[in-house]
Amino acid sequence: QVQLVESGGGLVQPGGSLRLSCAASGRSFSNSNIAWFRQTPGKEREFVAAIRWRARTTFYADSVKGRFTISRDNKANTVYLQMNNLRPSDTAVYYCAEDVGGNLSGIWSHKKYDYWGQGSQVTVSS
Repeated sequence: QVQLVESGGGLVQPGGSLRLSCAASGRSFSNSNIAWFRQTPGKEREFVAAIRWRARTTFYADSVKGRFTISRDNKANTVYLQMNNLRPSDTAVYYCAEDVGGNLSGIWSHKKYDYWGQGSQVTVSS
């Protein structure tokens, strides 16, 4: 059974940093797209960042560009989201997701993704 296991959420002050991890169990990411989305109560899941596993090409939402970095570790079969200069508006539940098809079309849409992590709460508050 494919599972995405997330870790690394928590409470941080504005301007601080956190790193989220998303590890695959059951198989390797191989040719997938891996993305991070976030969600606040009453709103749709919002695209944050994505990486194409094989090509290592990355994509970011404008709201996080220059502050967040998505990366991967091939040996650990893990994707990371390094979040710097965090703002209260970044507070949300963060989800990693895998699109096994691996093409570019709709990479920003949550509807494209096949598997999801359990979610990690990130709270930015003083």
